[in-house]
Amino acid sequence: MPRAFLVVMDSVGIGGAPDADQYFNGTTPDSGANTLAHIVEACAEGRAEEGRSGLLRLPNLDRLGLGAACRLASGDDVPGLGVTPQGLWGAATEQSRGKDTPSGHWELAGLPVPWDWHSFPDTVPAFPDEISALAAKLAGTEGILGNRHASGTEILEDLGEEHVKTGWPICYTSVDSVLQIAAHEEHFGLDRLLKLCADLAPHLHEMRVGRVIARPFVGEPGAFKRTGNRRDYAVTPPGKVLTNWVQEAGHPVHAIGKIGDIFSMQGIDKVSKGSDAELMEHLAHEVATAPDGALVFANFVEFDSLYGHRRDVSGYARALEWFDAAIGPVLDALRAGDLMILTADHGNDPTWVGTDHTRERVPVLGAGQGSNGIGLVDFTSVAASLSDHLGVTYPQNLRSFL
Repeated sequence: MPRAFLVVMDSVGIGGAPDADQYFNGTTPDSGANTLAHIVEACAEGRAEEGRSGLLRLPNLDRLGLGAACRLASGDDVPGLGVTPQGLWGAATEQSRGKDTPSGHWELAGLPVPWDWHSFPDTVPAFPDEISALAAKLAGTEGILGNRHASGTEILEDLGEEHVKTGWPICYTSVDSVLQIAAHEEHFGLDRLLKLCADLAPHLHEMRVGRVIARPFVGEPGAFKRTGNRRDYAVTPPGKVLTNWVQEAGHPVHAIGKIGDIFSMQGIDKVSKGSDAELMEHLAHEVATAPDGALVFANFVEFDSLYGHRRDVSGYARALEWFDAAIGPVLDALRAGDLMILTADHGNDPTWVGTDHTRERVPVLGAGQGSNGIGLVDFTSVAASLSDHLGVTYPQNLRSFL
């Protein structure tokens, strides 16, 4: 019996979204944003030399069809990524009205988001008084810190020391539909932070806010560092998705990274977490050991969280080259009959203005099932195709590219 692997390279967009002009970073529309092509361009021009040098080298992903997919999606050139594809390759276009994590992942799993998410205004304060008061009450404090749009790392520099002194949680947001709460694992307590987020989340979900995210950190003033104990408390998908279809057909489903959080554990049997390097080890282990009929669904978040939002072009390029080198042995270890699809959930062009995601098409690269150009497809076609591969029933309004 075949196995299926879905690997999301978080934010590795390839431009070309037909509605990009309707999405913004500040007042600048996302028209022309292209995460991959602009990183390739920066590398070719010597503007991404920190910790690496020269053209962007992604031989394994390009062998599957990454360069070809980018040219298909946007028409943009990607020097150095031009080999003839040896895998399934194409580009996917999103329908959901959002360029956020839940929208992208839910739609890749077969369920476009049926509503508009609520996001908080870029004002100070950003949150309604009743939400701020509730967060403080649940935390057992007299108030909260932050209450504005902010970068997660910058707000630690600004308010980390005050948080340690006062014990007040740091609450912040972005243009995404999210409320994030940062707290020190030792001074505030990790379990206390997770309970605060879990207790607050249902109230935010009623407002159609997609996620409440716990952002624990450690360290001392001037050297605060976020830990790997992040937890996303997300709205439960309003319908069944790929993980449910596979599980209900009697097959095991293993989530790697933040997939369990994104889908509120719907249709998921077990979860493995860690840094991206640790997640790659988990993925390699599953390729070696997962039973027949299994679905393994992984997200590699650090492209987005460490480099895209921070507009770190060199860092993003390094992460892509690391991923390409690490995924090579994993691809080689696939068994006969396996299918691994590598894709993304949105873009986050590190050369763009602002710090938000960018509305883009995403690559769809398939290993294990021969070579074929699949053209421009829907995000939902990924779920349909993996279900098709596993022999699992899926909604007939979705289209498989197999």
